[in-house]
Amino acid sequence: MKRCVIVAGGEYAPIGAREEGDFLIACDSGLRWCQKEGIVPDLLLGDFDSYAGQLPDGIPVLRFPVRKDDTDAMLAVRHAVEEGFEEVLLLCALGGSLDHLLANLQTLHFASDAGLRAAARDERTELRVLGPGSYRFPKRKGWKFSVLALTDRVAGLTIRGAKYEVTDAELSNAFPLGVGNDFAGDITLTFDAGTAAVLLCDRRD
Repeated sequence: MKRCVIVAGGEYAPIGAREEGDFLIACDSGLRWCQKEGIVPDLLLGDFDSYAGQLPDGIPVLRFPVRKDDTDAMLAVRHAVEEGFEEVLLLCALGGSLDHLLANLQTLHFASDAGLRAAARDERTELRVLGPGSYRFPKRKGWKFSVLALTDRVAGLTIRGAKYEVTDAELSNAFPLGVGNDFAGDITLTFDAGTAAVLLCDRRD
């Protein structure tokens, strides 16, 4: 099993079809969004303080106390790390309350530091949390491309294929320098140190 898909209990966004081999976890009220689309999760996880109703039969459950340190999404990511997944995708995790949105960003940072490919998405936004390396993003007409530092610094940053290109630049997590770039073609992004959040945002009306 390579990818763990985690459906959180935030603002609803279409989940869509599962890829072959996906393992799907519904976190607490994320179960509502699975039921909305007729999706049967592989695992139910959380404290279930925000899901009203009886849990369905036949699906394994990992239940946690309401008083705990981790969010339900964080518990699901910890489970993905422990089970040896290579990738984690958070769904229904980008909208809703600001505190949970920022917590989900930190959760993806945790997953990336643990060696997993870490991302979240909804209909108009894709968020990836990346460590040092080289990455390619195919051109998306009408979409914006932003790069933000999550650590104190992201160093050795080179961007090609964008309207605004840089070579061996440095980003700070105290200044939003990398917001709102445009695709000129396929974008390649390389950096040597730090952890970056890359956001692809659909700006089409």
